[in-house]
Amino acid sequence: MIEEKQRAILVGVQLDKQSGFDYSMEELANLADARDIEVIGQLTQNLDRINKATYVGKGKVEEIRALLAETDADLIICNDELAPSHLRNLADELDTTVMDRTTLILDIFATRAKTKEAQLQVEVAKLQYQLPRLAGLHEALGRQGGGSGVQNKGAGETKLELNRRRVEDRITALNRELETFVAKRDVQRKQRKKNDVPVVSLVGYTNAGKSTIMNALVDLFHPQEEKQVFEKDMLFATLETSVRNITLPDQKSFLLTDTVGFVDKLPHHLVKAFRSTLEEAREADVLIHVVDYSNPHYEQLIDITNNTLKQMGIENVPMVYAYNKVDLVDEHEPKVENAIYLSAKQKVGIDQLIDAIASHIFDDYVKCQMLIPYDKGYITSYLNEKATIFETSYEENGTLLTLECRKKDFDVYQSFVVEND
Repeated sequence: MIEEKQRAILVGVQLDKQSGFDYSMEELANLADARDIEVIGQLTQNLDRINKATYVGKGKVEEIRALLAETDADLIICNDELAPSHLRNLADELDTTVMDRTTLILDIFATRAKTKEAQLQVEVAKLQYQLPRLAGLHEALGRQGGGSGVQNKGAGETKLELNRRRVEDRITALNRELETFVAKRDVQRKQRKKNDVPVVSLVGYTNAGKSTIMNALVDLFHPQEEKQVFEKDMLFATLETSVRNITLPDQKSFLLTDTVGFVDKLPHHLVKAFRSTLEEAREADVLIHVVDYSNPHYEQLIDITNNTLKQMGIENVPMVYAYNKVDLVDEHEPKVENAIYLSAKQKVGIDQLIDAIASHIFDDYVKCQMLIPYDKGYITSYLNEKATIFETSYEENGTLLTLECRKKDFDVYQSFVVEND
């Protein structure tokens, strides 16, 4: 038996004619669709400030009530994170389920989380969101009790405190479990630094094409390996941080990481919960900011992503803008500085992206010739592994290598460098 979709009415408040409001409502509809909720109506209101009692004004509440009766909708979805009193009062006034934008995003994350770590992170975020809203339970108990007010008040407070303590204990237990994942990732990160492997992180708005870019690079440089990551044209298709080693034809390599996508008004509980996962971006040598160039609001999405990165303390990391999905755009605007225009799906512009990455992470390489004595074969072996060897010849006094190596290796073995005439 196929379960019927929930039917929702979207409600939004535009404060002081804020810019980007229309797109925010459009995105709310997309979020609802991502949660498999059918949107059957929408009401918005311009206000100087949010109504303290019911989010929207009294007249708009009546409009919502009429639309509910007309459409037989199951729930209301509001375009902001609502205070507990807003949720409670609106639900009482309209006698229906009321959901805010934060709850909707948390629900999407909960359904998309596949790994144990992602599931724990989402549960922590949901519990932290619910914690200040437990007070509504106490008020409900008070309304239902009647009779001796003092006795019921005490019972309600006891029940409330018991629930609050249970939630706090659960959050503590989950965070303790998450620490094991954080510790494991720290060990991996330190090992990478020790091995001196550059890290490139893909960041950007959800559904901009980060996973498609990662798959395009894997296909190009490791076609025989089954290392594809999940990709789909949907919001938050993947929440897991994927890491792939990319080895170029000249034997230079780097680690490519794909992080969770961002969205407008991303709940701060989620940002906090996923902060450890996003450490990959903070520790990166360069960020690839993937932009959905086909989205007419792409400049707004760039600002949201950059503000979210700043909120997470990810600053002062070199950034390359990758304007993706150019195949869906009729005309290109003049290119901006430090930007690549590409179509990851069509594998167009990938070479330019690789060149941009290489210019940031392989800028300390030196081309030279070294003559390594035969009794120091371990140096030859090291350079064959760590450097790009163009030519090898065996001379009377040792192995002559024409190579390109990192500046630090050049400095260590400079005594073996053959000066050009």
